[in-house]
Amino acid sequence: MNLQLYILWNPSLTIGPFRWYSLCWLVGLALAYLVVKRLYKEQHIKDELFDPLFVYCFVGILVGARLGHCLFYQPDYFLSSWQGVVEMVLPIHILPDGGWKFTGFEGLASHGGTLGLIIALWLYVRKTRLNIWRVLDNIAIATGTTACFIRLGNLMNSEIIGKVTDVPWAFIFERVDSYPRHPGQLYEAIAYALLFVTLWAIYKKSTNSQQSSARSPQVGTGWYFGFCLTYIFTFRFFIEYTKEVQEAFEASLPLDMGQILSIPFIIVGWVCMNRKQKL
Repeated sequence: MNLQLYILWNPSLTIGPFRWYSLCWLVGLALAYLVVKRLYKEQHIKDELFDPLFVYCFVGILVGARLGHCLFYQPDYFLSSWQGVVEMVLPIHILPDGGWKFTGFEGLASHGGTLGLIIALWLYVRKTRLNIWRVLDNIAIATGTTACFIRLGNLMNSEIIGKVTDVPWAFIFERVDSYPRHPGQLYEAIAYALLFVTLWAIYKKSTNSQQSSARSPQVGTGWYFGFCLTYIFTFRFFIEYTKEVQEAFEASLPLDMGQILSIPFIIVGWVCMNRKQKL
């Protein structure tokens, strides 16, 4: 095996005072913020109804992603002791001597983040009285930007690595081992960037009076939300075949946890896409 053919990957975890992972999260959220703000403006939704949206989304994604990781992937650790419960909700690690150190949240699950976001948007809609399908569709259009940068953050952290492979674009994650592996994080980042470009193009076409038609999907039908879920989690289901399992118990399952959790979201997405045809 000629290791010179592959991409050696061992970037610094930080850039100046910032961690790459945290910075990617912030850039992704900031881009989504700007996209949705523009969508609200184009749809003549009042500014005061937009202002609280970011807080709802940020808290929903963070809490959902954290609980999703702890409950779906490591329940044996986080639910087996008071220490695990504390570490589940606080970004610390409790030391054997009773002290603690700040670690940040080491473990966030995209499926939990998606569920947390949906719940947060439901609460937001209850407060603002906006149409929930319009809100979900607008968020869906912007989702690809955040998802892309989160996976780039995973790439910078050399985490969620792929299986060993001999493809010429394989990465050697030197922080992990010396084997060439699929850069699954990069595959997902590219796919999510394409999702944003696709949904944005469809949205702009649907709002262009010269190009729109009766068959063009409109914001507020749930089609964009459904397409987003179906696209992301169908891709996620198949890309799992290129990844190493994240937890040992997954090795004994016919499908890994990421694939199992993706199936309900694919079904919900398909239902929402077809809902448009009945309106």
